[in-house]
Amino acid sequence: MDDRAARPDLPAIPLIDAGAAGPLAVLQAARDRFDALFQAARDHYGDRPLAIGDRLSRAWLAKCRTPYGPDLDACAAVHPQAGVHLLNLSYEWSCTTAVGPAPSGRGNRLLRTLDWPLDGLGRNVVVARHEGAAGPWYNVTWPGFVGAATAMAPGRFAAAINQPPVPRRSGILWLDWAAERLVVWRRRDLPPMHLLRRVFETCRDYDEAKAALSRTPVAVAAVFSLSGAEPGQGCIIERTATGAWQREGQAAIANHWLAAPFAGRPRGIDSAGRLTRMERCLDGVENGFDWVAPPILCPITRLAVTANAAAGTLEVRGYEGGAPATREFSLPA
Repeated sequence: MDDRAARPDLPAIPLIDAGAAGPLAVLQAARDRFDALFQAARDHYGDRPLAIGDRLSRAWLAKCRTPYGPDLDACAAVHPQAGVHLLNLSYEWSCTTAVGPAPSGRGNRLLRTLDWPLDGLGRNVVVARHEGAAGPWYNVTWPGFVGAATAMAPGRFAAAINQPPVPRRSGILWLDWAAERLVVWRRRDLPPMHLLRRVFETCRDYDEAKAALSRTPVAVAAVFSLSGAEPGQGCIIERTATGAWQREGQAAIANHWLAAPFAGRPRGIDSAGRLTRMERCLDGVENGFDWVAPPILCPITRLAVTANAAAGTLEVRGYEGGAPATREFSLPA
């Protein structure tokens, strides 16, 4: 284990109790982290690309069937410069995720890492407690982000989203990427991150969540990992806009198709190697982060999470440069 994970000089991950107030309350409670992430995005993408992308994102969202447009506008109003809408729709991360029965026999547990080249995502992560119609849930998130990428609802389920491969339409990566963006531009369904948030807000149990993640049309392809409160309640759902392919029980996923009958360009660094490493961890990991090792751990890893809805446990650690950047967050404390 890396000794830096226990160093008291590393920043703590805050728990923000937003209640029913939503993402704006999270932003207001962690404004310094929001400003730091916004500056990192300007440094990474540049002011002009951010402004152009933001205008396009606003135009698409105005036609999109999402209930979270007002949340986006409220968060964007906090900052005088463009970028919040674009960054909320950015879907360029890579992830490694697994679900399976907890070795202790108590429930099902989720293992998850998220990789992204944007510096600062690891050190500025927060955990937000929200109250939805179906009960409380904990979102591993960032100030100003209105969707959900990794979350846990005690007694109900935990879930995460992975990005699938880039569809192969030509022999050139950037042309394939651009062609997919044009297809997405014509769609009006929920972004996958918004669907996952709605599931945590409204679904009362694993079965309801599984049905919603499998059947709800989405604007862009996604992979959902769902871990319920019972040992046998786990699945990976590979989604296109209207189709779904499921793998039940103990399973892992990275950033290439396994069940869906498609070819594509795997996302991220060594998708196949990350999957193999994660599959080796399925039987032996209850909690903690000893499983976060190469090739799962890489220079752009920003986040690692373990979650068990039956036990109500959530562990989070931020990463920068291939090393821990925060102390470990643990729920319950």
